[in-house]
Amino acid sequence: MAGSRFPSAGLNVLRPTAFGVDPSGERMERIRRSPHFGDGVFQNPGGAARTRPSGSMLEFAKVFFDKDTRPLRVPRGTVPVHPTTYADLAKPPATGLRLTWMGHSSVLAEIDGHRVLFDPVWGERCSPFPFAGPKRLHPAPLPLAALGPVDVVVISHDHYDHLDLPTIKALAGTDTLFAVPLGVGAHLEHWGVPADRLRELDWHETTKIGGLTLTATPARHFCGRGLRNTQHTLWASWVVASQEHRIYHSGDTGYFDGFKDIGAAHGPFDATMIQVGAYSDFWPDIHMTPGQGVRTHLDLQKGVPGGVLLPIHWGTFNLAPHPWAEPGEWMKDAGDDVGQTVAFPRPGQPFEPAGDVPVEAWWRTVSGRVPRTWETPRSTEGGSATAKGDLDLAGER
Repeated sequence: MAGSRFPSAGLNVLRPTAFGVDPSGERMERIRRSPHFGDGVFQNPGGAARTRPSGSMLEFAKVFFDKDTRPLRVPRGTVPVHPTTYADLAKPPATGLRLTWMGHSSVLAEIDGHRVLFDPVWGERCSPFPFAGPKRLHPAPLPLAALGPVDVVVISHDHYDHLDLPTIKALAGTDTLFAVPLGVGAHLEHWGVPADRLRELDWHETTKIGGLTLTATPARHFCGRGLRNTQHTLWASWVVASQEHRIYHSGDTGYFDGFKDIGAAHGPFDATMIQVGAYSDFWPDIHMTPGQGVRTHLDLQKGVPGGVLLPIHWGTFNLAPHPWAEPGEWMKDAGDDVGQTVAFPRPGQPFEPAGDVPVEAWWRTVSGRVPRTWETPRSTEGGSATAKGDLDLAGER
């Protein structure tokens, strides 16, 4: 498919418009018609209103800024970023499918001649302000311009660590298409993306781009960009399928039984990209632990270990009270417990799920074996999972 190279400028812009805009006009009318919109807001699966973090800001601050645990939330040394180049990515994958984790939830997926970029965040901070907010623990593995052509950018939701203004402004200067959840297109148009390059989907809706089929699927989360937090933009997970391969990106989500339905309708998958970091007892229903991430992967695979699980949403930004690399350590144990292949690439390291999968615990070269300090959060909706503290294949929760 045709694409275009990214412009080299545009990443150092100030962000007076970072809050985005509220949907309006026909877009808002379409939102009101959505079966997932009620009582003036989007609803989570099962008809539940969006789930807010629990506890007070004072309680969270006390935990987050604890002097004893705070040092564990940053690497002791330099995070090893793989020296990926454009030449590395220009050579087609031998098996037809290659994934490159760029850090956090940003993944370049090359699938049977098409290039899909999930939740690209190249900014230094996931914040509306260039001078404050969570800062990167490692640099972006390569410049955005060095990625080469991208056919479609897929956005899971509009939080700052998934929808980054300077990155979108740079991408707006290309001819790539954007697949986004319902309502999120308002932000992108406000930032310069032409309406004819947007594919804006409700859950269970599908669009075709070249030889790919992209489907927005449910997730359990919430939306909003600070002061402009009207709950009129949807959050989603995504299925991307070609004739030969199927992949899944979870976006941000709490665990819920709907993963089984997604797996039944669209799986099994050659690879899943599952959010497993930034978990906390303050928000057990909107982010998953690594144990829940393994359960999710198995649900998507119709209950049988298979394919490759790529953990995302960890190791790049300090967003929760747990140690920075604990998600990797915990996920390694949880995957081993059930015989599931879990990929642990360094940021920027391409790999093919059907080839040699990187499994080394690279974070130990930075901070040693990271101690596990958190128990599995207990979901108010029954979404926790336990067995050796993590996974219960018998289904008891």
